[in-house]
Amino acid sequence: MTSLTNNKERIPQDAVLHLDQQLCFALYSTSLAMTKVYKPLLEQLGLTYPQYLVMLILWQNDALELQQIGEQLQIASGALTPVLKRMEKMGLLQRSRNPQNERALEIRLTQSGWAMRATAAEKVQVNRQISLKSGMADAEIQALKQELVQLRQQLNSAL
Repeated sequence: MTSLTNNKERIPQDAVLHLDQQLCFALYSTSLAMTKVYKPLLEQLGLTYPQYLVMLILWQNDALELQQIGEQLQIASGALTPVLKRMEKMGLLQRSRNPQNERALEIRLTQSGWAMRATAAEKVQVNRQISLKSGMADAEIQALKQELVQLRQQLNSAL
């Protein structure tokens, strides 16, 4: 992350507020580009990007509460509910009240939801395609991801 502060020191004062000098815009525009690259891959699965993120969480840990999924995605439960309702209609997951806590909504993959995991990994090869399209080696991708996670943690702790 030191390279970011070193670059700022070299920027002329009048250029500090130029769009191309903003870290936020570099992250935002990269996120948009990444989502565009994912789109045709996820269309093969019949998923949107937010739906894919939910599937990734449930493939890792099935039978989670709505609140737990929201925490992992860093999104409010209210914003997540419409996504989950659409996924339930698609037959990918089931939403049910937790018998031990009626206020908690439990989300579980269906058989179709589990079957999609193999399709994503083997047929569509989402991760491999993203890696190829990025033009980066696996080690570079992991290093960048680690830096972004550190940046996110630092920003969250500053709130």
